[in-house]
Amino acid sequence: MARFFMAGTNLLGGATAVIRGRDAEHIQVLRIRPGEDVTICDTEGKDYKCRLVRADKEEAELEVIEVVPCKGEPSIDVSVLCGLPKGDRVDYIIQKSVEAGAHDIVFFLSSRCIAKPDDPYKKLERWNRISEEAAKQSGRGMIPKVSWAEDYGEVLNAAVHTDLPLFMYETGEREALSEVIEANRNIRTAAVITGPEGGFEAFEADLARIAGLHVCSMGERILRCETAPVVALTALMYASGNLS
Repeated sequence: MARFFMAGTNLLGGATAVIRGRDAEHIQVLRIRPGEDVTICDTEGKDYKCRLVRADKEEAELEVIEVVPCKGEPSIDVSVLCGLPKGDRVDYIIQKSVEAGAHDIVFFLSSRCIAKPDDPYKKLERWNRISEEAAKQSGRGMIPKVSWAEDYGEVLNAAVHTDLPLFMYETGEREALSEVIEANRNIRTAAVITGPEGGFEAFEADLARIAGLHVCSMGERILRCETAPVVALTALMYASGNLS
């Protein structure tokens, strides 16, 4: 069933929904006919089960049949914070993190980042479009926001204000990720920090410890920078009962 995101202001009187612009045109492209069903999400976790009444390239009108909580939203809000990788690895991290259940995604520069864009804010519109498409595809109830952090301190501060701040590190003294998650099952929020292609410098891990983050190992295998956040996020989803 086709899925669209739209603000609640376009849900008229609880009985009718109106889709305009690009999504209305998309209904035409998908060849959805009057009488066929469509799902609209209000971006706040509710699904509106609708039936198409009429449509053209400018506007589509739908009858709201039922309003239900979105089953695709996890019970835990996890922020994924990644040292900026190069190339299309950014796209992969966004797509797979959204599919796996991330609440939001933040990119930042760390000491070993190879990619050093002149103006990362110019990329945010595209990154958020990728998030929206992944949210539609995976049946999410909201569109995870993709943002940019100005500095490493901002990243640590964001993480430490969650119930379970996790810092993924490939060497030195670390806690086992499985044990940390097992000891913190009853949480509502978490953060996962992962590094770029070259990982983190030792002082960056030290700062994470000082800030109060759990510096964690993910086992003996070295994961690629685009794989690590998705694996850590999936571990959290499994432990919190969101992969049952």
